[in-house]
Amino acid sequence: MTLAAPATGELAARAEQLLRELGVQSPAPGLLSARTPITGGDLAALAPSSAAEVDAAIRRAATAFTDWRTVPAPQRAAVVRRLGELLTAHKRELGELVTLEAGKIGAEARGEVQEMIDICEFAVGLSRQLYGRTMASERPGHRLMETWHPLGVVGVLSAFNFPVAVWSWNTAIALVCGDTVVWKPSETTPLTALACHGLLRRAAAEVGADPDIHQLVQGDAEVGSRLVDDERVALVSATGSVRMGRIVAPRVAARFGRCLLELGGNNGAIVTPSADLELATRGIVFAAAGTAGQRCTSLRRVIAHADVVGPLTDRIVKAYDQLRVGNPLDDGVLVGPLINGQAYTAMQAAIARAIADGGELLCGGERVETDADDSYYVRPALIRMPAQTEIVREETFAPILYVLTYENFEDAIALHNGVPQGLSSAVFTQNQREAERFLAADGSDCGIANVNIGTSGAEIGGAFGGEKETGGGRESGSDAWKAYMRRATNTVNYSTDLPLAQGITFG
Repeated sequence: MTLAAPATGELAARAEQLLRELGVQSPAPGLLSARTPITGGDLAALAPSSAAEVDAAIRRAATAFTDWRTVPAPQRAAVVRRLGELLTAHKRELGELVTLEAGKIGAEARGEVQEMIDICEFAVGLSRQLYGRTMASERPGHRLMETWHPLGVVGVLSAFNFPVAVWSWNTAIALVCGDTVVWKPSETTPLTALACHGLLRRAAAEVGADPDIHQLVQGDAEVGSRLVDDERVALVSATGSVRMGRIVAPRVAARFGRCLLELGGNNGAIVTPSADLELATRGIVFAAAGTAGQRCTSLRRVIAHADVVGPLTDRIVKAYDQLRVGNPLDDGVLVGPLINGQAYTAMQAAIARAIADGGELLCGGERVETDADDSYYVRPALIRMPAQTEIVREETFAPILYVLTYENFEDAIALHNGVPQGLSSAVFTQNQREAERFLAADGSDCGIANVNIGTSGAEIGGAFGGEKETGGGRESGSDAWKAYMRRATNTVNYSTDLPLAQGITFG
């Protein structure tokens, strides 16, 4: 059966209307294509930023920083508070624009905008909690303390799969910390970037702040490279592939800048004999098939005990058969398109390698034909593997779920940790010892470790990020704000003497 696809022209007109409703003028035409994965056609074509424009954007952000850093943090929060209000008012429009550009189903797209609203609320509260500490000095008449200060210009490089949420994680926190921001979004999602930039500058103007605290540059990797190499950019927060991180990190380090990396994930879930299989199935299916497997936290590996692997895979196959794949604008659709043909080719190559390694394709993997030849809809694939082969250890950004089998819990943890990535993880168990073992220092080696929920769907209150090839960065909640500030240790002598530390006498 061939799915009926909407006309690209209708989608382009809708995107233009949404931009108007969001208060954004239609972009000047240029060579940067805003493509929709729904049909594979172009929504618009806009001009990428030139080298001179990138330089000017960084210069404006650096100039704005000199004043912005001295504004009290609760006053800086007024911009973020107003941004949250505007996002609330325009949640539907921005969510639909995310669907058009990234292919997310409506519920997930609106959920992404809600995540932006949530981080704005968090950042407003944080503005009154940028705490330092006071330490006991060994010298009488002295006070020892630490203070936190704004860092500078923050360069944000974001990816297509969360075109607005990841930007907001960085930007809301950076602004209340006193930094200014230059954003280079994915060239795949330039229209959502225009909309967010417009809303933020509007928020700044409405509360009397300098709109230059936020800058937007658009284009390919060369535009991002200029942010990476510019000494005026104090922190580069980059979300993307491990390959990208290997390029960005040493270049930023070479100029003694700071890097915050959110890179690949090859997330696993252990399912134990005591697990509630109905609960596990629901958690697994959403984590593996949601966003067409194009989340950094998407579930890639299920490590199931031999006693439950059969009934568990039967349940997953049954659930996959019920997933409706299609136009993400339609009600009832649960799996939208892959972002482009490259993603589809990579998925098919991974399936072929897995089968060559002895894997059994239990269901899915095939392309769902549509009226639009340049769109790529696929059915989520489930593959039973005899071992954790090299293809299983790699991250394929598509809905492929590998099923592995274990006999004892120590082997399950070894399998789970036996990949280069370390982002998100889960265990499904009703055995408290297994749950605590998974969360212990010698359990999951990931930055996110969950019990009886899937690997995706993190809340903004916790720090988000991972270890190993995931890059070690932390964004969003908890004390992730410290990445956007610099720490100073202060000693105040309020005595009339000058004692030295460690009891040293001099002179």
